[in-house]
Amino acid sequence: MQGSVAIVKSIALSLGSPWHTRRVQSGTRAARRAANEERIKATARRLLAAHGAGGLSLREVAREMGQSSSALYRYFPNRDDLLTALIVDAYNDLGLATELAESHVRRTDHVGRWRVACLAIRRWALAHPHEYALIFGSPVPGYRAPEATVAAASRVTTVIATVVADRYRTRPVASSSDSSLAGMLEWEAVAAVMPAVPREIAVRAILAWTEVFGFLSFELFGHLVGSVRDAEAAFERLIEETAAYLGVDV
Repeated sequence: MQGSVAIVKSIALSLGSPWHTRRVQSGTRAARRAANEERIKATARRLLAAHGAGGLSLREVAREMGQSSSALYRYFPNRDDLLTALIVDAYNDLGLATELAESHVRRTDHVGRWRVACLAIRRWALAHPHEYALIFGSPVPGYRAPEATVAAASRVTTVIATVVADRYRTRPVASSSDSSLAGMLEWEAVAAVMPAVPREIAVRAILAWTEVFGFLSFELFGHLVGSVRDAEAAFERLIEETAAYLGVDV
């Protein structure tokens, strides 16, 4: 009984200690900072929708929030830092949506995984057109994406690459002559995400990837108007044809 009382007293003392107080305060400050950063980014996203990335500035975000520009500098020292945060968030959101959708399909169903991943990308793009435009649209004047964006940008690419890699890992094929484009690839980087995939199939994967995003860019930016009546049906057909082109439907 006395031992239990001593333990309780020890816990009570530690909770009231300066060390514990500092730890709680530090956690509170971190949570407050994270919440403020999210408010700034949410405001910036609204402005992106209204004016596009090229017109984004910390001054405009501060004015929209009813704050001074200097108050925002504590969180984002300049416009490029804010843009980078928005870009990383967009890539991570797209990557997560694609990962979750693809993870529910049986691993040996390669065509099913390809289809679900492509559909998840389209759903995200239609639901977040301004974020899509930020990461796949026109470059923002004066902005150069830093290394910090690479890991987030790789998430959705890795899903697609893994589907192709798994197909050729379980059912390898003899490699035929390389296409002329194969010699232009950054092959070490490609082979890292698509090991054991023949070079000509890796080339096809990159071309199929650009077809998917090319279609979505045309759809979101209004370039299918007057040429494609049913974008959803056309995209389904695109999925089927790219799956056959990659050999994941075998």
